[in-house]
Amino acid sequence: MILQALNDYYERKAADPESGIAPDGFEEKVIPYIIVIDFDGNLVNVQFTGDDVNHKKGKSFLVPMWQQKSGKDAWKTTNLLWDHYGYLLGQPKSDEEKDIESARKQHQTFLSMVNKVIEKLPECDGVRAIKRFYDADGVNKVIGNEAWNSIQAITGCNLSFKINSQNWLIAQDPLVQELASLWTGSEFEDSQENKEVGICLVSGEYGEIARLHRPISGVNKKPAPLLAVNNLESPAFASYNKKQGFNFPTTTNSAFKYATALNDLLKPQSAQKLRVGDAAVVFWSDKTSHIEDDFGAWFDEPDKDNPDRLTDRVRALLKAVDSGSLPPEDNETRFFILGLSPNASRISVRFWHAGTVVEYSHKIAGHFHDLEISHGPRQRDHLSIWWLLRSIAALGKSENIPPNLAGDWMRAILNGSAYPETLFQSAIRRIHAERDVRYERAAIIKACLNRKKRFQILNEKEMTVSLDKDNTNPGYRIGRLFAALEKIQEEASPGINATIRDRYYSSASGTPASVFPILLRMKNHHLGKLEKGREVYFEKLLGEVMGEVTSAGFPSQLNLQDQGRFAIGYYHQRQAFFTKSDKTESKPTDQGE
Repeated sequence: MILQALNDYYERKAADPESGIAPDGFEEKVIPYIIVIDFDGNLVNVQFTGDDVNHKKGKSFLVPMWQQKSGKDAWKTTNLLWDHYGYLLGQPKSDEEKDIESARKQHQTFLSMVNKVIEKLPECDGVRAIKRFYDADGVNKVIGNEAWNSIQAITGCNLSFKINSQNWLIAQDPLVQELASLWTGSEFEDSQENKEVGICLVSGEYGEIARLHRPISGVNKKPAPLLAVNNLESPAFASYNKKQGFNFPTTTNSAFKYATALNDLLKPQSAQKLRVGDAAVVFWSDKTSHIEDDFGAWFDEPDKDNPDRLTDRVRALLKAVDSGSLPPEDNETRFFILGLSPNASRISVRFWHAGTVVEYSHKIAGHFHDLEISHGPRQRDHLSIWWLLRSIAALGKSENIPPNLAGDWMRAILNGSAYPETLFQSAIRRIHAERDVRYERAAIIKACLNRKKRFQILNEKEMTVSLDKDNTNPGYRIGRLFAALEKIQEEASPGINATIRDRYYSSASGTPASVFPILLRMKNHHLGKLEKGREVYFEKLLGEVMGEVTSAGFPSQLNLQDQGRFAIGYYHQRQAFFTKSDKTESKPTDQGE
């Protein structure tokens, strides 16, 4: 299913002449430096392809496909008219004898390839110019160029050739493109002899089966294949005596399409990719849709150039879903989400979701509805996963986000299921550690509690967006009471550096019976400092909040779920203090928290 969806995506992009997706036999590769020559083979320049703003490591070029190289005979394989400086210039990566010998062999392989291309394309002036470049001692001229030290500073720096009067690489010449699909890395294949053929598991077509599948960039530190068999000796890796790619028969055409599509989705400038924890997530639909354009904005790091992008996109989604105005074709358009994580020598599929645009629009809208909670006017209406996870990480750093949490949370959102318990626990722990029930953490706790009630059918009232005076849950009520006591202290001692929250929050939310008698005695002292009108207002509020609490007594302990309700009660009551109401007994003294 995954490979079929990727193949369909490739065909959709290939049908669009402006998509820029690689044709058969080609792929995008970063080439930092270009050796510029004239038709006589004279060195004109060694050109850096990047710039200080957008391409510090060099630009990507559409070049003949990278050839798999492995083992002691890797030097026998080279790319078609491009490769690293060991091949093009015969220069080693170090002064060790083995590296010097390896570079010498690689260079001979590249020179042999140039001669073979000339035999195939005698009319290609660009390839003949490369031959003249080597005959005219061009290697030493490049090494003597001022750019050589910069080339050496880039490990495995890729190079290619260009004619100074042309705007394309010689490797991109239309004549070379015709040969690209036939190049094996050491020879040009002209026949189907000695090839494994069979039925493709992806397309159902009969054709040549790929022995090795192309590596995928953007997940592991080094490119790695999605499908691979590494152990060639063990019978366990050779079902019915079939080795490597013949275990999962995929034609070379299908293998090219899915790998090209996935690499295109994962490329650095892709708008259809986002990072969620250690997982790289790509997404696409089988035809153009709003969700394909907006999905990244809903979940990724806020756009620095357009900080309101998330809010605008979420508002549009909620309006469309709540009003039932999604386009009719969204019921038929398929949408796919693929989560990939690094593994030792290949890529692991973390999660895979496939459904219609309408299905995922409703699930994502439900996620943002669950997160809705009152907040200050200067705060964002909607928060991305990235922003929320940072709020529960130590020091607010993304690297401190609990492992696997981001992927588990996204899976729950896309499944429309209860959120992971570790998300709820992490939010509670971070509040206890910092004694700060901030907007993001309150939103997470509210969403977790409501999802758990909804999907586990618990006999509890759902948390509301703002203050719920009818909520009689002990945890919620005690949280409101704690907020009221803190507010009384703040008004009694303006500018106080530390409040009861800094000293008592953890014990108040965990073991209320041991703390609240002390806090209530302190309250009497603080009320005596207030103006009569404010004193009456707070006495009335305390009576309202404590009505059902005092009749049953303060609980000796609150479980983790009720500690979450305590946090929401506290947060709601604090927000209510800073929100204007129709009544005048509580005048706001701030703009919100």
